[in-house]
Amino acid sequence: MIDIVLSELDFDYEIQALVASFFPGQRCRVAVEEGYAFETEKILQEFLKRTDCDFLVGICFGKKDIAVSLLSKEDSSIRQQTVTVSGEGDWHKHKDKSAHPYRTYYKNECKRLLFESLRDLPEQFLPDGVVKRIPAWGTMTGVRPTKIPMHELMQGRSREETAELLERWYCCEREKKELCLDIAMREANLLQMVDFENGYSLYIGIPFCPTTCLYCSFPSYPFGQFGHLAGRYLEALKKEMAAVAEQCRDHPLTSIYMGGGTPTALTASQLDELLFCLYELFSISRSLEFTVEAGRPDSITREKLKVLRKYGVERISVNPQTMQQRTLEVIGRQHTVEDVKRAFLQAREAGFTNINMDFIIGLPGETPEDFEDTLRQAGELAPDSITVHSLVVKRASKLRSLLEEGGNFLEQERIIEGKMEKMLALSQQFAKSRGYLPYYMYRQKNSAGHFGSSGQENIGYAKKGSECLYNILIMEEMQTIVAVGAGASTKKYHKEKKIVSRIENVKSITDYIDRIDEMIARKKGIWS
Repeated sequence: MIDIVLSELDFDYEIQALVASFFPGQRCRVAVEEGYAFETEKILQEFLKRTDCDFLVGICFGKKDIAVSLLSKEDSSIRQQTVTVSGEGDWHKHKDKSAHPYRTYYKNECKRLLFESLRDLPEQFLPDGVVKRIPAWGTMTGVRPTKIPMHELMQGRSREETAELLERWYCCEREKKELCLDIAMREANLLQMVDFENGYSLYIGIPFCPTTCLYCSFPSYPFGQFGHLAGRYLEALKKEMAAVAEQCRDHPLTSIYMGGGTPTALTASQLDELLFCLYELFSISRSLEFTVEAGRPDSITREKLKVLRKYGVERISVNPQTMQQRTLEVIGRQHTVEDVKRAFLQAREAGFTNINMDFIIGLPGETPEDFEDTLRQAGELAPDSITVHSLVVKRASKLRSLLEEGGNFLEQERIIEGKMEKMLALSQQFAKSRGYLPYYMYRQKNSAGHFGSSGQENIGYAKKGSECLYNILIMEEMQTIVAVGAGASTKKYHKEKKIVSRIENVKSITDYIDRIDEMIARKKGIWS
């Protein structure tokens, strides 16, 4: 157990994430201690004595200095480092701290000092059982590490200047720094054609699937059980689409992404009905990209592929997640490896020249050798892009429950982590050898390998010209994404502040149907 004691509550979420990245498997708690200030080390020593934690991190915010103190039950002494911060005014006493012009600077200085203090901490200072690992991503604890270099590049900085920033301010290791920069440079080039400020992208959520996978926590309803609601759901969805189209009529549509769930869980006639409505309401032909996540091979038929082509869908995903039959059965997929190959080849025959395949590393029971075989079989199909995800053990998933029932959840995650690092390396080697270039990336909270120094990023690779603009836009948060459907989350981009705010739809299908007018009302004024 590790406790983090702050002199006041600020930057607590990111501080907690950074400390956790150093100590795999340790729980980290945050507390604010009354009276904790500079020259009050005894307060920290007393706090350590009265709690059940093994190690304590203290952070004190002064008027001109930030101090990081480290204490261990194995050693009564205090290791302390401070940094002097410059800027106008006493930032942490500002009435609206979030609006302080120097806030980001102070946060980065605090995290950098904390990183260096933990990095330089001798192993013998730590209690027994507490293992330290230096995170390769440095102080970059967020899920979108490429946003930092993207911002700098868009402000006119050179690659060399941005690289120095990542290393000096964010303590990022060379391998991760180069990966981040490569992707940011590629994204910046691809997004030159996009109207960020006036345009928008459209997400359409279809919350039906053939079955619910073991690891899934998304709103997905097995079609065999809930398919009788599809007709009413489509009526509500078309109503929301019509309202959105009216609001967005003066803004150019950049990209359309239909996901879920599995959109192709719908019947061919239902797909036709939905796409006809979409085509009538929106300027599809003027958009730069149209993607449908066909996803599950057991939902793909020639008839459905024909419908997608009829309405100008250019890019689809055929997502096996693994090409190991025993793993497919374990995770609750009712299709075979041969079904994956059949669906992929049918999509090629239907005329699709931009097909993506998704894979997950760290699935239960899989070894690096299994994943290597999965990549080999995928390579024989030659998809136009691949996306490699790290397994995320979400609290709402069946997998989480099973792992916790089995006991020693953290130990099981450590075992998975060691395998995932090897699998991640295999995917990078595969991509490089086949001419795929990394073009977008994100890191996900609660990944099975979140302990490790690698940070277990999720990476999209593509052949040149087969990248997905929507994936870049949703990750970099540089454009409004209008989302319709149950569980869909609209992201409104505020160009003045360069931030996004969310407008959520309810997740339940029946709630969505019954409350569709409320979902529409939530989006009114989205362009104001």
